[in-house]
Amino acid sequence: MTASSPPPLLRVVLVDDHAIVRAGLATLLERAEGIDVVAQAGTVAMALEKVEVTRPDIVVLDITLGAENALDALPELLRLGRGPRVLMLSMHDDVTHVQDAFAAGAHGYLIKDAASEELELAIRALGRGERYVHPVLGARLAQAAIAPPADDLTDRERDVVRLLALGHTNSDVAGQLFLSVRTVETHRAHAMGKLRLGSRAELVRWALDHDLLD
Repeated sequence: MTASSPPPLLRVVLVDDHAIVRAGLATLLERAEGIDVVAQAGTVAMALEKVEVTRPDIVVLDITLGAENALDALPELLRLGRGPRVLMLSMHDDVTHVQDAFAAGAHGYLIKDAASEELELAIRALGRGERYVHPVLGARLAQAAIAPPADDLTDRERDVVRLLALGHTNSDVAGQLFLSVRTVETHRAHAMGKLRLGSRAELVRWALDHDLLD
């Protein structure tokens, strides 16, 4: 029986504007076989410089670097070195940020409160040429892809959904919209049926994803 070969060495650059976060990530990855953190950066300019010099396989990149949005620099970063694969690591757990990241050219998306082991899994997935999305976000992306758009709701249904998502009760909504509670319940049922939602939590998430709470 032959011994399994070790995983290929993956060279990683960590980009986050908080030094303590970078240090923590580096410590985690130092324990992983076949992963070598070759550089760290805290700004977009420093990230571009480090990637160009070290030519990493993977860049772990926070979306927000101080006042900078790293997605704006992503196309330039992807052209540097050997064309690294980019794993976004962000505190933002909404579908819009995930969609924006992939549209800009990212190959993976992980939220910062994910289990530490998941960072290694995500990096190895990108190293194999795969994409990676945090499982919870993957489910939300799938739901967003199949859910009907907000335009499928009537104006009154949108009003009811918005107020319910903001935390109001059926009675509160009825009072604000000058409707009976029974009518509010009917609009709620119709809206949730159209959107294929099964709970208030799903309704709140849908309203957030479609900017109904702005």
